[in-house]
Order: sequence, then C-alpha cells, then structure tokens
Amino acid sequence: MEPFDLAIIGGGAAGFMTAITAAENGVKRIIILEGSAKLMEKVRISGGGRCNITNATWIPNELVENYPRGGVRLLESFNRFAAGDVFEWFEKRGLNLKIEEDQRVFPVSNSSLDVIDCLRKSALSKNVEILTKFFVKEIIKTPNNLFNIFSLKRKKVISQNIIISTGGNPSGYKLAQNLGHSIVKPVPSLFTFSTKEPNLSECSGVSIKDIDIEIRLNTKTFKNRGDLLITHLGFSGPAILKLSSVAAREIFNQNYKFNLIIKWSVLGYEELKEKINYLRLNKGKVNLINSRPVPLLTKRLWIFLLNKIGISKEKKWANLIADERDKIINILIRDKYIISGKGPFGEEFVTSGGVKINEVNFKSMESLICPGLFFSGEVLDIDGITGGFNFQHCWTSGWIAGRAVSKLNNKVTNQ
Repeated sequence: MEPFDLAIIGGGAAGFMTAITAAENGVKRIIILEGSAKLMEKVRISGGGRCNITNATWIPNELVENYPRGGVRLLESFNRFAAGDVFEWFEKRGLNLKIEEDQRVFPVSNSSLDVIDCLRKSALSKNVEILTKFFVKEIIKTPNNLFNIFSLKRKKVISQNIIISTGGNPSGYKLAQNLGHSIVKPVPSLFTFSTKEPNLSECSGVSIKDIDIEIRLNTKTFKNRGDLLITHLGFSGPAILKLSSVAAREIFNQNYKFNLIIKWSVLGYEELKEKINYLRLNKGKVNLINSRPVPLLTKRLWIFLLNKIGISKEKKWANLIADERDKIINILIRDKYIISGKGPFGEEFVTSGGVKINEVNFKSMESLICPGLFFSGEVLDIDGITGGFNFQHCWTSGWIAGRAVSKLNNKVTNQ
C-alpha cells in the first residue's frame, strides 16, 4: 500500500482548508478521513444556515482581541493569513461575499451550502480523496516515521504526515493524547443562559440593543455590552454569547449557576431620577404602561419589569411615590437574575479546551512532540467569540498547516 503524503482526520472547515492549501502548493496524494456520513456539517448549520465565514476586522492586532484563548500565538498566525486574506481566498474561488452592518461576513447568497460547495469543488479539482464513514480509532507511528491510521472496522490508511482537524469531537483529543499531547479539559463555550425567573418567558423574542451586562464568579467580574435577546428559557444574543465565551471556564467551575446583572438603561441613578420626576410633573395623568422612562424598552419588557417590582402598570405617574420611583431606578440600572444553567445540550457551537498550544509550533502548526503530526482548527485550545471568529481561526490554521506540509513534501521530493 503506497502511503499518502497527507492524511487529514476530520472533514470540516479546517480540514478542507488544509487539504486545498496543501494540494495547491504541490502535495500530490491527500486524503480526508471523515467519521460521519456528512462533510462540513458545522459549516452547514452555522449562522442559521448562512455560514458566518469571518469578520471584517482586517487588522491582526484588533482581530486577536476577539479570542479569549489564543493570545499572542494567534497574532503570529493572523499576521500571515488574516480576515482580509480569507475574504480574497473565497472570492478568487467564485464565492461572492458581503459584509453586514455588524462586520460579519456571509456569502451573498446567504446559503452555507454555497460555502460547502466551494470548498468541496476546490478540493476535488486538486484530486483530494475524500472518505466518509471512516472513524479513526487509532494512529500508530511506525519506526520508519509513517503513520498507520486505523478505523473502527480496522481498515487502514498509511500516510507520511497527518493533520488532526476534528473540531470539538472528543475523538481528536484522544488521538492527540495517544501521540503524546496534553489536553486542556474541554468545556462548552458560546452558549445561552437559562433562568427560572417567573414570567420572563412572556418576553420571549424581545431584543434590546447595546445593553450592559455583568456576571460575578468568585472574585472575578466579567462585563460586556451588546445586543441581548430574551428567549423562552432565558437569555441569548451577542452580548450573552460573548460573555459565555470569555468566562467559559469560570462558569463551568460554578456548575453554570451564578447571578446575571443587566443594566437596561445607559443613564445613571441621578439622570433616571430626573427623568422620572419629569414624568410625574408633566405626564402625571398618563399610566406607567403608556410612557416609559427608557424608550428602548419594549412594552412587554416594561410591563414585566413593573410586575417584578410589584408596581401596577395602570398606575399614573403622578401617583408614583418616592419608594416606587427608587424601585424603578434600581431595576433599570441593576436588574438581577439567577442563572440556573446553560442552554439546551447541543446548542453550543464552540468548545473551550483542547490540545495545549505550547506543544504546537504556530509557524507550521506541527506538533513539537510528534514530528509529522499537525493540527488545525478547534481541536486546539483556542476559541473566539461569536461573529465569525472561530471559522477565521479554522481557515488560518488550516492554511498555515497546508503550506507547512507542502514545504516538507517538496523537501523530501527534492532529496
């Protein structure tokens, strides 16, 4: 059996980028081994079926700030292949992209299937072999530096180099560990918050822009500002997802039970006091339900907040007493919710944890422990916030790994 030049374990975004880059740079025999029956399933379902390819944060120093884990090592990578390079890469291969108002990048067609089609056609055009339902169970490195790759059914593939691009699948961590690597315990990242707050579900679907939120976990406080969405189970939206990413490990350590503080108004205590006093004097005959001190609050949310503090929505502003005024101000600037868990299992798309990054050479994505072994994508202990940043890391690490394998391959060929 003639060995492949490169075997890629995992048929997702990072795996395909690695295969295409390696093939376009002269690597001849490449195979992608995917354990399931479907390729690039996370690409298909991401962004509600639209696929948020990357984020139009063009400057690497600014781009790296969107990764709670990765830091300086990622800056080195993004200086070689950043968001602008990804944008150009896809457009050169016939996939037209657009930048939305919030800087997220999507295909013009709004279809993730077009992203999958672009990657699949690019790989096949370079004669990359693709094998599905090949779940890699074991990898053994031979004395002559080849890798024997065995499936669950003991089918075997031999390769000179391998890349583990299994995303957050536990199988990839196990394979890496068996080849000598240390694993940072994976925990969910980018998830929603659940609460048992009475009647909050009545506000399901309400979305508020530019809200300040914070959580306190032991001695640490995490804050964020962004758009918030109320769901039938609790809270979601960019502000929540980013906070869940930044504080993923601390939230896990507290078993997903903590207090969430929401500031519904950008105004401070004294400013709100003045505004409410104005309403009492100038709109005294108006019911509370019909005149809100914070216009951004929807009527449903305003009614919910009033019920929460025990004030009738039918009360007139002129009849509001000082104690009730203070209750309104306090809930608008510091509304507390007891979070009882994260969203439903499977809702999270990203994992915090994976192969320790100090065991990988980020100039090549090659293992510092096992020569010939490379990594790309989420299998590493790197994760970004919502907005296209996790796919960006997949494209970058795959591109670097693919080029590195091609240099090794060309070196061997020329000897």
